[in-house]
Amino acid sequence: MVAEQGGPEDQKPQSDEARSAFVPPEGVGKSAPPSEDDHPTSEFAIPAGLTPEPTGAGSASGSGSGSGSGSDTIGSAFAPPRTHGVKQAPPAFTPAHGIPMVQLTKEAPWQDRMRTMLRMPVAERPAPEPVQRPDEAGPAVPRVLDLTLRIGELLLAGGEGAEDVEAAMFAVTRSYGLDRCEPTVTFTLLSISHQPSLVDDPVTASRTVRRRGTDYTRLAAVFRLVDDITTEDVEVSLEEAYRRLAEIRRNRHPYPGWVLTLAGGGLAGAASVLVGGNALVFVVAAAGAMLGDRLAWLFAGRGMPEFYQFVVAAMPPAAIGVALTLTHSTDIRPSAVITGGLFALLPGRALVAGVQDGLTGYYITAAARLLEVMYFFIAIVTGVLLVLYLGVQLGAQLNPEARFVAHDRPVVQILASMALCFAFAILLQQERSTVLAVTLNGGVAWVIYGAMARTAGISPVAATAVAAGLVGLFGQLFSRYRYTSSLPFITAAIGPLLPGSATYFGLLGVAQNELDRGLASLSTAVATALAIAIGVNLGSEISRLFMRVPGAVGGANRRAAKRTRGF
Repeated sequence: MVAEQGGPEDQKPQSDEARSAFVPPEGVGKSAPPSEDDHPTSEFAIPAGLTPEPTGAGSASGSGSGSGSGSDTIGSAFAPPRTHGVKQAPPAFTPAHGIPMVQLTKEAPWQDRMRTMLRMPVAERPAPEPVQRPDEAGPAVPRVLDLTLRIGELLLAGGEGAEDVEAAMFAVTRSYGLDRCEPTVTFTLLSISHQPSLVDDPVTASRTVRRRGTDYTRLAAVFRLVDDITTEDVEVSLEEAYRRLAEIRRNRHPYPGWVLTLAGGGLAGAASVLVGGNALVFVVAAAGAMLGDRLAWLFAGRGMPEFYQFVVAAMPPAAIGVALTLTHSTDIRPSAVITGGLFALLPGRALVAGVQDGLTGYYITAAARLLEVMYFFIAIVTGVLLVLYLGVQLGAQLNPEARFVAHDRPVVQILASMALCFAFAILLQQERSTVLAVTLNGGVAWVIYGAMARTAGISPVAATAVAAGLVGLFGQLFSRYRYTSSLPFITAAIGPLLPGSATYFGLLGVAQNELDRGLASLSTAVATALAIAIGVNLGSEISRLFMRVPGAVGGANRRAAKRTRGF
């Protein structure tokens, strides 16, 4: 039934359910409209009394600006100033002395020139001057990037520092005429990005380093290839560069496996003589190191990780030392035998590279390298501790106080240190022409260490740092003379400075449940290792004081490495 339509009063709903919640109830009068001051306004609205300034010639940008009579212009913070124009910019945006033009000196080696470029802001880098002639259609961007990544892969796999790898990659791209390239190096990944122009899409390529190998002969060959690519007098096309790179990859190691095994034995024997052993100790330590090397090769052939290879390589020297203790032999010092075996296993090369990456600002790569060093060190500790603990259970009287420091054999120790460097250089697969230089460098380092630590009574850690600094200084100068990497002249020379004895006595203290003494000795070993790495890097940086360094025209200072401070 439909209700009849009545007046307005009859049309009102009769129940509360039909009434809106926002309708005032009956009997309540309508309130007065709010004043204008109570109206909400946007904070971006122009205040009353101000009118937008008309846009015209010579006026500022009208976006977000306004003007009033007798008042300053109120505009956006992002609007350019009134005096700014396309044709006439204000002099406040340019330094009073002007912007110096950067021009790299041709006399400096390509390593220093490219390192200067990497440490320079992108906006200040000079345009590349192609050294190699590109094709008529321009440089083949994909092939140049691929060649750059392959060269960087060989350098990184050979143990080169991250900054030097980036410098080599940067040198290759600029030599072939590619501008605006940014290489990036981490522990296992290489990438490079090239942006042709501001309106073109960037081209990025990457490559993963899955396997590392120590072959400084191959490393030196790659450096010669990069040096030829960056030299104007030598023409190296892309096809020629690929051919030479393939030859470098196919070349066999300069020394066969049995020579490397003998070199490992000679290194351990020389280290045992260095810490007080005699000729018989030399033979026994060499035999233990060679047995450990053969076991490590067996595990490597079975595909076992490097951690377990280091564990089994550290066990034979320790087992021979414990066996000599059980036989109560007086002619052979067991501690010297075990220490000699540890010298052949300590990862000095990876430690120096890791600390160098950290000091130059490549913290991700440095952390990964140092983590690798820690794993290797734990593997050595595990292998030696297993044997020492077994020897203690069998009643072996291992004397932790036998600090075999011989003051009366300086000539013998100098010759032993040089023999150690010579054997270490063979293990690193160095070129035969560099073995003599690194041997002399290691002998000088040991003379400096002995004069400071044993004759002058200076702290062994400080003496190690100074000797390592001289190794880095001479190694860097040797590398600049031969236009090659500095690693072949540095790594083997720090062999006599490695903390083999401190490591052994620390492990012996842990095995005999004397943790305080053991941890103190291990802390000394860690401090000595860090002193070696920091000294080598500092010596390398000091060497640049004696060389002409590329920079800006007008005497601008050389830029340092990456900085992470807040300014």
